Amino acid sequence: MFGLGIIGLAIYAYTIYDVVISNFHNSSDRLIWLLIVILVPFVGTILWFLIGRSKRI
Repeated sequence: MFGLGIIGLAIYAYTIYDVVISNFHNSSDRLIWLLIVILVPFVGTILWFLIGRSKRI
């Protein structure tokens, strides 16, 4: 179980890192995605990989 927690934390940290370094049309998109990922971690991470990554430049 501990290993799964570490993997989950690593994926979550990578998602935050990926949002921060991504290029967006404007800075408010980055802020919105960052808030989604931080405030709703599990759902935000899934949404980022399904929807968000394709919306960046």
